[in-house]
Amino acid sequence: MKLFAIRDYRHLFSAQIIALFGTGLATVALGLLAYDLAGPRAGAVLATALTIKMVMYVVIAPIAGAYADRLPRRAFLTLLDVIRAAVVLALPFVTEVWHIYVLIGVLQAASAAFTPTFQAVIPDIVTEESQYTRALSASQVAYTMESLLSPVLAALALLFMTFNWLFVGTSIGFVVSAVLVLSTRIPNATPSGRTGAWERISSGLITFVRTSRLRGIMGLNLVVAAAGSIVVVNTVNYVRDQLGGSQAAVAWMLAASGGGTLIVALILPRVLDRIADRAVMMTGALVLLVGVVGAVGMSAIQIASATVTAPIWVLIGAGMALIVTPTGRVIRGATPKEGLPGAFAAQFSLSHLAWLITYPIAGWIGTLFGLTLAWSILGILAAVGAAAAVVVWPRAQNAEVLVGATEPEAVSPQTGVPHASGGDQGRVLVAEIEQAECTLAAGQCACVRTV
Repeated sequence: MKLFAIRDYRHLFSAQIIALFGTGLATVALGLLAYDLAGPRAGAVLATALTIKMVMYVVIAPIAGAYADRLPRRAFLTLLDVIRAAVVLALPFVTEVWHIYVLIGVLQAASAAFTPTFQAVIPDIVTEESQYTRALSASQVAYTMESLLSPVLAALALLFMTFNWLFVGTSIGFVVSAVLVLSTRIPNATPSGRTGAWERISSGLITFVRTSRLRGIMGLNLVVAAAGSIVVVNTVNYVRDQLGGSQAAVAWMLAASGGGTLIVALILPRVLDRIADRAVMMTGALVLLVGVVGAVGMSAIQIASATVTAPIWVLIGAGMALIVTPTGRVIRGATPKEGLPGAFAAQFSLSHLAWLITYPIAGWIGTLFGLTLAWSILGILAAVGAAAAVVVWPRAQNAEVLVGATEPEAVSPQTGVPHASGGDQGRVLVAEIEQAECTLAAGQCACVRTV
């Protein structure tokens, strides 16, 4: 595969996979640790821990993105991996709930700085549009390791050891990730030219507010968070208390959602060669709405069956991938190169702001008033986000032109726009046209064009 012939990308991708293996183990272990300390209140404890995580992401990520072009990115990413390894290694020794909150705060502050910096590195290493699309998909596949392969490994590991050892695996993953990052030749970011602290921090957010496609992503972020919170927060209590499942059963149910994500992420690159990003992402919103409605119905009529729950979890995972995978392409097409670190940081922060809203609903309201009410509220929020995305991101502003290098153009029956009838190598995305829209950055107006 041409993408993995790029040495630096190959090393970074390997680092991402290994770190995510560890993160996936820690995700399962954290839920089980919360259940061990709090029992029936595990959902509320987990929601609080995840809310702390989201606060760190919302606050830290824009700052990290604003100053990413002033830092040696390789050294910065390595340092953050080392910090995360040390913090995770301390989690098995906690004896009080508040210990979890403190350590999660430190851990997620490091992750909040790491992720937008890592995302902004990829377009500097993978410069060809078609390969960048595949890099985004590969990255999404890697993220599913946290919700698919890692929970499966956790389920197997729990047959032979206690969940505390899963934290040790996470720490090892971060150390190996740091070593791989050190082995890469990561270019430093293009200087943005902004000097004021607020200007640097707010530039990405301003770009989102002033660009219709990016405003649409903001609405879709809420859809993803509303549906995803059901899986992330409530799976532990639902499987253990409603279904009467074991610790391993929790991991398998999380893996079901990851399976839906993985399947979609694998097939999306070819789909995105032919179908507009907007169409794919709006389809994802519809899939997530169906998944949430299914979850609410299952809870309301008290169907306690893993054979019913698992397909709904798969559906939610698939819908999330349909929205998340093309997001990087849309951001890249709407943002000048020098503004990418700030834009990626803004998306990281804004998407997790949505999770900051939905995590407490899933955990606290679910614990106090029941899952049916909590999931119904999340369903309403998902519908609001989907409707907002449709309104602020009109279909007419997402016309994509695909041309072929080897064969005459034909009209796609799916999209109604010209494309080449040849193979993948003969199709390249040459322009995305928005009607009278410009991206404003650093006081200048740059018309949107993807090449």
